[in-house]
Amino acid sequence: MNQQPAFYITHLYPKEMNIYGDMGNVIAMQYRLKKLGIKPIYQPVNIGEKLPQKTDWYFIGGGQDNDQMKIVRDLQSKQSKLFQDIINGVGLLAICGGYQLLGKKFITGDGEVIPGLGLFAVETQAPGEQVKQRCIGNLVTSCLIPGLSDTKLVGFENHSGQTEFVSGVSADNQHPLGEVNSGFGNNANQEHEGCVFKNAVGTYLHGSCLPKNPDLANWFIQNQLARKSITKKIDIDDTIAKKVNMQLQSF
Repeated sequence: MNQQPAFYITHLYPKEMNIYGDMGNVIAMQYRLKKLGIKPIYQPVNIGEKLPQKTDWYFIGGGQDNDQMKIVRDLQSKQSKLFQDIINGVGLLAICGGYQLLGKKFITGDGEVIPGLGLFAVETQAPGEQVKQRCIGNLVTSCLIPGLSDTKLVGFENHSGQTEFVSGVSADNQHPLGEVNSGFGNNANQEHEGCVFKNAVGTYLHGSCLPKNPDLANWFIQNQLARKSITKKIDIDDTIAKKVNMQLQSF
């Protein structure tokens, strides 16, 4: 009898980093994996807890500024293993505040520099004398991930932090997740949204991201099945999800 394959989901700071329905990303992954006959293993990791030995996909959501500050030091203590996993091809989705903390640095409104993990080649400037624009509303972006170039990603953004690539839009073998069609994305310049490094994605797409963007969820799953040498066609009825995606493109 063949044993059901497992897929390990590590959810970072579910208590502190979970706004605008971000938990829905984990629920969507669990649902899709079960549909494919794969057993999802859910592993929440809170402050003071070590990262689990096995992970196929990390998730960290967005949070209020004070919640981000609660986790930043603990997140830095996990840098080594998290980096090694991503280098080895483990997947990751980081939303909004989680995305910002995985960048090179976060600069507060009064100029204090908060070191980030440095996974993504971006830095974020909080509101202050240099930043006054808040990026809020529906966001539509043309995906730049190879193989998903015909995909429109949609979601809801609400961030005052302005994120920029540290060395232009292509740095350290990284690239934006997409080109902005409507909304803001990384910053008020309305050009690029998010960042991709290997199988890791940082983005401002809240609300939740993966239920509205099933092609991106499939990309995460397919990457990890390939790492496990599992051959399985992803055949899930996404009629409703894609209808919602199309409707949101018109907002």
